[in-house]
Amino acid sequence: MTLTRRDFGKLALSAVPAALTVPVLAQSTRRPNSVINGVNVGTITYSYRAMPDQSAEAILRYVVDSGISQIEFMGGPVEAFGGAPPRPAGPGRGVQPTTEQQAAQREHAARLRAWRTSASMDRFKALRKIFNDAGVTIYAWKQLDPNMTDEEIEYVFGVAEALGNTHVTLELVEDAAQLKRLGAMGEKRKMSVAYHTHLQGSLTAFDQAFAASKANMANVDLGHYVAAGGDPVAFLNRHHARIASFHLKDRTTPANGQKNLPWGTGDTPLAQILQTVKKNGWKMPATIELEYDVPAGSNAVKEVVRCFEFCRRALA
Repeated sequence: MTLTRRDFGKLALSAVPAALTVPVLAQSTRRPNSVINGVNVGTITYSYRAMPDQSAEAILRYVVDSGISQIEFMGGPVEAFGGAPPRPAGPGRGVQPTTEQQAAQREHAARLRAWRTSASMDRFKALRKIFNDAGVTIYAWKQLDPNMTDEEIEYVFGVAEALGNTHVTLELVEDAAQLKRLGAMGEKRKMSVAYHTHLQGSLTAFDQAFAASKANMANVDLGHYVAAGGDPVAFLNRHHARIASFHLKDRTTPANGQKNLPWGTGDTPLAQILQTVKKNGWKMPATIELEYDVPAGSNAVKEVVRCFEFCRRALA
């Protein structure tokens, strides 16, 4: 099925998808399936950051209510479920913390490090079962940080294994020694380390990471890639064998202001991206990332459903 950008603009701005008219509680009784004609469509749980309850259990409800059956999980709710010490209250965004708040943050960091290096994997295995029993697999966990000690990194890989992940994700690292270190630890655990990009994405942005280790992969954001002036389909064609998963959002080009817009109204060739994956039979997950402003009267779950319906139409 070939659809033009104008066709998809009409789809995105048309009537509310039928799935949105189904009450949330009714939706939650359904087992989700977000594999569309062989293409694995998932979402990152960051998409639900504006929802009031950020517990792992609530996030599962959001995911199932969105019709999504596979996810990249953000780190915080997973660790909270596992019993991590709660983070102390801090200042608002952009506000300098007080001396007392800084001390509390240092104390928390030390307690968290100690907890991570002694935590049992049983709670994380239980979390995986809860999600799997609801029909949701967890393909990635975003918690890895190159500033972690080796023991903390071993913990991250241990949690990822307990969750059933194929890869862990983090922001793209520029330090060659760290790329080699993280990649070697991934090789040891037989798990991919996938690096996420923003506006630094390019055809060569991952070359250093790929060369450092066979475990190093891309978790490229193809919406940001367009905002940086790149061709996302060219990236897919060149690097598909080294892409563990990729993010989807609709951004505009630098000439059009690098905006983040509702799907089908920006410059990202979302339909072409998805059709390219379908045509080639590639299995890496296409990860919905809700980052445009949620309209009044809607919420993050409804908007993820809109994005998912867009994918369904693109792949019909």
